[in-house]
Amino acid sequence: MDIVFKKKKDALINEVVAKSSDFEHGVEDFKAEIENCSLGQKFITISPECVRCNLCVEECPVNAIDDAKITKPAKILENCVKCEICAQTCPVNAVKVIESTSDLDEDVTYKLNTIKVPHRTLRMEKICVDKDKCTSCGDCVKFCPTGAIKVPEGEKAVVDLDACIGCGACANVCGEDAVTVIRRMGNIFKTKDLVVDDDACVACGVCEENCPVEAIKLEDDKIIFSEDKCILCEVCSKKCPVSALKLERLPK
Repeated sequence: MDIVFKKKKDALINEVVAKSSDFEHGVEDFKAEIENCSLGQKFITISPECVRCNLCVEECPVNAIDDAKITKPAKILENCVKCEICAQTCPVNAVKVIESTSDLDEDVTYKLNTIKVPHRTLRMEKICVDKDKCTSCGDCVKFCPTGAIKVPEGEKAVVDLDACIGCGACANVCGEDAVTVIRRMGNIFKTKDLVVDDDACVACGVCEENCPVEAIKLEDDKIIFSEDKCILCEVCSKKCPVSALKLERLPK
């Protein structure tokens, strides 16, 4: 998904003036001067198509996703480090990774681009419904993404094993804990690479202090990087004051 929309530069300037504290205090000759610039950022969001399986919550390495409930989808929290593991994990592609750029010249041009990420394999190994606990409420049916679970009128929930993908949405929304799912997740795909420039590094230790998974250590003024621990988030590359760490997306 690519979206482009524009706004006149004068309109942006007028908005800045309208919101300025000087204008509010009656200085009507206040003028805003905005220099041409470009700004890029990435954000991750969860769409209403969320099936409430909470796989993203379970797999997030920094606990940056609020649990989905039957009444609301999961939600990305402010401590998200943009590692994209949730997007790879979501079985229904409800987690979106979006890059945005804002270019200010004669006009203000906003561009939104959805990044395609590979999806990990998900396999159902075992699923069962406790007939004694099932109340035939049908909540599981509402959120099953493949229609694998049904509640025939006057009967208990039944599962089509051939259609079930093992996401666990049914188990998560069941208020009686009547559904049990055992599933297997595939490996996380490596879609980015962390490049370390030893010559640029000033051994400040900022990367080590801020790494959320302790994947970087500074020993004898050298960066020691653990690929096994690294989740390829954006923290160290964004925090490094001399750009000695760069996160580069691998070619598809």
